[in-house]
Parts: sequence; structure tokens; C-alpha cells
Amino acid sequence: MPVRKIPKNYLLVTGGYSSRKNDDMGAFESLLEKDYLLLLDFDDSVKAFEVQPVRIPVAGVPKGYVPDVLVKYYADVQTGVIPKPSLVEVKHSDDLARNAEKYAPKFAAARQYAEQRGWEFLTKDQNDIRTPRLANLKFLREYRNVTPSGDDVQAVLSAVGEEGSETTSEALLDILAATEDERLHWLPIVWSMVLTCHLRVDLDAPFQNSVPLWKAGVAT
Repeated sequence: MPVRKIPKNYLLVTGGYSSRKNDDMGAFESLLEKDYLLLLDFDDSVKAFEVQPVRIPVAGVPKGYVPDVLVKYYADVQTGVIPKPSLVEVKHSDDLARNAEKYAPKFAAARQYAEQRGWEFLTKDQNDIRTPRLANLKFLREYRNVTPSGDDVQAVLSAVGEEGSETTSEALLDILAATEDERLHWLPIVWSMVLTCHLRVDLDAPFQNSVPLWKAGVAT
């Protein structure tokens, strides 16, 4: 449960983010925070995250300090080691620089609080968050309400080819569609299957006109 309720603010963009990883609606108080929650939602290494997770006592600050997000992870698939949970503050880099003195006691208290619990305290700015991955995820989310039929899913997977093969979004559509109308039918299905991980892409590479993709579970 969040320890702090984010009030409506007419100077900042606030709202709620519904995640497939959490039971509760997560609140955000900036578009940068919202973008960070989107990254967490589609990060396979993230097990769960909680917004406004803890209130940390800070000398001279009556209400203490509430970091933005607590992130918990799955065990690393290679080592089996579970990374430390991350207690994260999301801020623009210019804000961090301009208000460094003001934030210093809060961040110091947060680092100590995190260390005592086996966590780590981190700050994330727009350079960490507004990446090609974020742009790709925003594109894919436009297809989140598309629900392909089982036959359509199988048709796409068959068109990709035998296990181990790689294709591109354009080549796949060329196989599936003989006409422009058919192409308009298959395009949202293909991107929906990427979003639901039936098909894989490199999310860290900027999407171009033709995006390399392969079947889930196939190494490239």
C-alpha cells in the first residue's frame, strides 16, 4: 500500500498507472515517473514494483521522505542470484543538479534505510528512462487491446518459419498478406504478438520500417 497519496496538481501531470505486475493502481506525479513505470511493467527481470512505498524519517523534515518506487526482481537466469530490491527516486537531471543541496539529506537517509534492509537506493533521470526501449514500448502499447484468434496466432507463427529462424516485420507481412486490406488485418496482430511475447524483438534497438523478430524461446 502506498504510504502517501499523490494529490491532484495543476502544474504537474499526475494520474494512475495500471500494471499487470501489481494488484493496485500505481500513482505517478510526472510524465517521467509514468514512463519509468512503463519500463518496469515490461522488464522481464522485474517481479513487482510498488509506488510511494515507504516513509523515511529525515531530520528537519516533518513528514519525512517518500521515494517514488520500490522495485523487486526475479532471480538472474544465468546465476540464480536475486538482485537487491531498488528504492528509486525519479527526477529530471536539471532538478537533481539545481536542488542537490535540498535533496542531499533525504537521499542520505534513503541510502541508509535501504542498506539496512538489503536494498539499494538509486536515482533515475530522463537519460535512464527516455530510451529507444521506451519509445518502442509506447508504440507496442497501442496494440494492447488487440486480441488475435488462436488460428491467427498459429498462422503468424507458421509464417515466421521453422524454429531457429529469424524474419522481419515487413517480410512477415509480405508472407501473410496478398492485398493491402489483408495487410491491415495482420499488422496489428503481429505487433500484439510482440507485446504478448509470442514474438520477440530487440526492444533496445530503435524500431525502423522493418523490425527483426523471431519466435519466443528462440535464441538469436
